[in-house]
Amino acid sequence: MVQQKNIAVCIILSIVTCGIYGIYWFVCLTNDTNTVSQTQGTSGGMAFLLTIITCNIYGLYWAYKQGEKIDIAKQNHGMQSSNSGILYLILCLFVPVVAWALMQNEINNICGSGSNNY
Repeated sequence: MVQQKNIAVCIILSIVTCGIYGIYWFVCLTNDTNTVSQTQGTSGGMAFLLTIITCNIYGLYWAYKQGEKIDIAKQNHGMQSSNSGILYLILCLFVPVVAWALMQNEINNICGSGSNNY
């Protein structure tokens, strides 16, 4: 089940916990995106592990794929989609938390607009 998250609280908790909550948020973002897009993808834990092992190279690929999955979810719900994968990729190069906040915002919008509970 996908729960909407307060973006400001996620950012503040990530800062206060020195990034530990950020890890949890990353894993949840991955799993929630897989759920709302109804696609089988890498689980959140595996995506985090691969990001660490590859020194964030996988993290950049992950950001792009998150954009594709969010676009699929938006199309499935009759919402207008754009190629947000490029935006997330660029943002993850410089300020990943902003990309995560935008992803969370899109997931919140998808969950809030649809009649399906995730």
